[in-house]
Amino acid sequence: MTKNIQNNNNGLGVLGLLGVTFVVLKLTDVIDWSWWYVTLPFWGGFVLLGFIGIVFLLLLLWAKRG
Repeated sequence: MTKNIQNNNNGLGVLGLLGVTFVVLKLTDVIDWSWWYVTLPFWGGFVLLGFIGIVFLLLLLWAKRG
């Protein structure tokens, strides 16, 4: 007897939830931040991906040098 396990990760995540919270607080005038700061949590994944890419490129350059 086999048991099929399916893992669907369709949630917002921590950064998405934080971003939605900041947008709601901004729209209700609870916080008076710039929209740039309010939307920063939505950019977290791109920043992490960019950081990993830069580290990878630096490792490639270092490996070619040696």
